[in-house]
Amino acid sequence: MVTEVEISPREAGVLELVGAHLSNAEIAARLCISVRTVESHVSSLLRKLEVPDRRALARRAPEPADAGPSRPAPVLPAPLTSFVGRVSERIELTEMLKAHRQVTAAGPGGVGKTRLALAVAAEAAGEYSDGVWFVDLVPVTDPDLIATAVAGAVGLGEQPGRDMTESVVAALADRHALLVLDNCEHVVDGVALFLERLLAMCPRVAVLATSRARLMVPFERVYPVPPLSLAVDGESDAVALFMERAAAVGWPLDPALRDQIASICERLDGMALAIELAAARCSTLGLDGITAALSHPLRMLTGGSRADERHRSVRGALDWSHALLEPADRALLRRVSVFVAPFTAVAAAEVAGGEGGVVAEGLARLAEQSLLVVTASSGGTEYRALETIRQYGVEQLSEAGELVDARSRHVRWCLARAAGLAVAREDRRARFDAVADDLRAALAWAAGRPEQRTDAYDLARHLAELTFARNLIGESQGRYEQAAALADDPAAGAAMLRNAAAVAGCRMHGDDMYRLRRAAADAARRSGDPAGAACDLATVAADAYRFSSKFVRKLPREEAIALITQARELGGDDPAAQAAVALAEAGRALTEIGAAPDLNDDAVPMTIARAERAVELAHRTGDPLAESAALDTLTCAQSWAGDTFAAAGTARRRITLLSSTPDTPAGTHELIEALGEATEASLGTGDLPGARRWARQLADHPLLAEVGHRATGWLLVADTLAGDVEEVLTGSVRFLDAWQRADGPARSVLGPPAAAVATIHGLRDDQDAWREWSAVLNQLDPSPGNTCGYGAVFDAMLLLHRGQAPEALERMAPEPGEVWQWVTWIWLHWYVALRAETAVLARSSDAGDRLAEARTVVAGNPVATAIVERAQALLDNDQERLLATADAFDTAGCRYQSARTLVLAGGDHAVRGAAALADLGFAPMALPRHP
Repeated sequence: MVTEVEISPREAGVLELVGAHLSNAEIAARLCISVRTVESHVSSLLRKLEVPDRRALARRAPEPADAGPSRPAPVLPAPLTSFVGRVSERIELTEMLKAHRQVTAAGPGGVGKTRLALAVAAEAAGEYSDGVWFVDLVPVTDPDLIATAVAGAVGLGEQPGRDMTESVVAALADRHALLVLDNCEHVVDGVALFLERLLAMCPRVAVLATSRARLMVPFERVYPVPPLSLAVDGESDAVALFMERAAAVGWPLDPALRDQIASICERLDGMALAIELAAARCSTLGLDGITAALSHPLRMLTGGSRADERHRSVRGALDWSHALLEPADRALLRRVSVFVAPFTAVAAAEVAGGEGGVVAEGLARLAEQSLLVVTASSGGTEYRALETIRQYGVEQLSEAGELVDARSRHVRWCLARAAGLAVAREDRRARFDAVADDLRAALAWAAGRPEQRTDAYDLARHLAELTFARNLIGESQGRYEQAAALADDPAAGAAMLRNAAAVAGCRMHGDDMYRLRRAAADAARRSGDPAGAACDLATVAADAYRFSSKFVRKLPREEAIALITQARELGGDDPAAQAAVALAEAGRALTEIGAAPDLNDDAVPMTIARAERAVELAHRTGDPLAESAALDTLTCAQSWAGDTFAAAGTARRRITLLSSTPDTPAGTHELIEALGEATEASLGTGDLPGARRWARQLADHPLLAEVGHRATGWLLVADTLAGDVEEVLTGSVRFLDAWQRADGPARSVLGPPAAAVATIHGLRDDQDAWREWSAVLNQLDPSPGNTCGYGAVFDAMLLLHRGQAPEALERMAPEPGEVWQWVTWIWLHWYVALRAETAVLARSSDAGDRLAEARTVVAGNPVATAIVERAQALLDNDQERLLATADAFDTAGCRYQSARTLVLAGGDHAVRGAAALADLGFAPMALPRHP
């Protein structure tokens, strides 16, 4: 129990959910606060409880009074009516679930599978330490969206770089949880594929599915859900359910009538849905009337698989209930059956036809007959048909010859909703979620009908845009590809494929970018647009250079040259094509610089000239995204040249250019990359406030909410160099949690953040945390960038703090020219300045030469210049000049270096410096020791 420290009620709530192994994003959703607020609370708890990491924090979560382990409340729908009977079935299904990880409760529609599964899941919730979640698959019309439905129920989002299934699997990999997948029968293939991956990778996750048919997977255990017991002597679940539901509608029945009730239940074959429908009519028909109604001939299924005996009783009950409706109500029921999600009376009037007031009255009558479920929502009263009834209504539509008309009206309604969402500014997310399943269902139907092809294309395009805005980027890419396949105009198809490629870039799927851009080029040629095809081919090559880390298959040099040549021939003198070709050529030249062990004197200047030419040509086209791509390449070329300030200026110019571009996939892709580049550029020039500003924008970008290691990486670096311990400790929790959930990818771009966090723990003298993060760093990036570049910078900072100047001097022994590929761009100024300081503190004979060289290199960088000036003051024993650098560090936003300067100054200044370091959260600094 946590009693020795005082924590706020909000912190207590966060601590409980950390103990339940929820991610920061899940905690934020559960408590209705921002992810950043959760991070702050977690950081505060780490400090207050004096634990090193999130795992240790989870172990400090409070336990309930009975000393049992803390369990999150099961996320299950609350039944509106009581659960009756099924004692033996509950026991049998519970025991089967304990013995097997995947159990399917199978049976015909209306037998009571869902209610039984919910009862068993609620009773078993205490066995699953990380929770129980219910996933309703009724609205899912596409087997590929199973994972999306699960993610929505669990509160997860897609991680860029993974599809939704991979994201869910990663999130649940270490969870001990139960998933209840309800109504699987219409997406059996998709469920089977999802479960195979989920259960293979998540060893402590169990699944209870309900379905009319087996899932047909090898690890499945099937529990056939029987009808309710009909025994007259002793207990009868069927009779008990009938009497309970009759009493609920104000018609309590005399127990002496049990035999008559049992006869009715027997004729209904003990089917729970049929019994509930019959009992609901007691107040108007009485038992005699119900018995008489059941004696009427029932319309049964004939032919094919629909003659399956399991379906007859429910169909008979529905036929009977349907026959009791007035003709207008029958028509309304079948017409609203096209909705797969809850709908309002206004929506029903639009799709079913009719005056609003009349339709609302009809919906109320259908609800009274238990044919619709009524719920209250923020948008007003909503109605929903149970899936069995909805499917029955669709069949009635077909029999009435109204199916095409009703589906067509539903498609038009969905198109209007989608168009409205495209321009919505408020509550867009909630409004999309409310209609998303209907949009998907309408598209699934329209896509298969040639006469609906135009509407299907528009729906797919809208869904692609809306799902991208909703950060469902895996679905967005698929919808853009679907729209391209539905487009009658190849030019429109090419545009959709380009958008799909941009979304693939946001997802870190470089190979998809390649495939889709090549397909766009083919479509452009079919449309008679050779210049557009040229742009696509040149972009394929440019993307392979610009985003090489996103590609699994590296583009061979010969293929890249062939693409550029073909693009040049197709594009002719078209301005956009010429700009795209120039960009690809500049990218190729830049890549060759990075791969070359030795450079001739002209290579870098020629590459810069090529990049500047690409920027000029792109600017002439008036396309800000094309110009942004060219500026990106120019920034990289300037960094290779060691022109740090020019590179930073170009990076800022790129951000300014993109600040007013729409939130399209291509624009978003460029902006995310540009924010990272601007952060790096600001770090390279010592502009720590600017770096932290850009990095914060990147960390808060909604597209990166599920990939905290990518989102927070450069912010951790900037905060470390600034000396902001609290921000680093907070952000590192999100970084590590997200990285571990992503299965610990080894990417060099994640190396600097890990090195930064390790350094902070080292400066705090937290050896356990330092070793943990050092291990993470070695796993992330064993490259020379770690050994010779940023790794040397951070190691030198830590060694100097510990007073180990000779060791720091040895760590930075290589001349900058020897490791130029690893210290250009961000780290050149830091490396040169710290290298000069280590020489002074270690009393190296070449300290003066290093200082003179460093002063020239870092001129204009406020932090690096202050480091060099401090070293010069120490060498000259100039106290006044030394103290002046402390002010310079404060002005530059570098509080750690300011405090360190005071310690180096000695005397009373050292006392103030030590106090400042303690206030920042650092351990005492040791003075340099010498051999």
